[in-house]
Amino acid sequence: MTTQQIADRLVYLCRQEKHPQAQAELYDENIESFEDEKLGIPPTKGMEAIHKKVKEWDASVIEIHSAFVSDPIVTGNYFAITMENDITFVGKGRIQIKEICLYEVKNDKIVRERFFYDL
Repeated sequence: MTTQQIADRLVYLCRQEKHPQAQAELYDENIESFEDEKLGIPPTKGMEAIHKKVKEWDASVIEIHSAFVSDPIVTGNYFAITMENDITFVGKGRIQIKEICLYEVKNDKIVRERFFYDL
């Protein structure tokens, strides 16, 4: 698959809230994931760690009020999308999150993701 095809597939699955399917199909087993540096969250490496992070995220969400995923911008082995979410979290209340997500592709798989956002 080309980087464009991977980007389009990720967007399609994210718009349907099928994040686990997207990860299973598109992520490399040794994926590296980086949250916004301002939060001080250490990098996540490998699919097992990604699955754990997703379970923790899911457990923290009370309700997703709205979610938006942009079309991808692709260049070379990289693509970016924006996401906007309105979510109520356990212990935090309702928060609007606007983020830029940057992905790197190698050998037909996403090998690195980085998220930049303000809360």
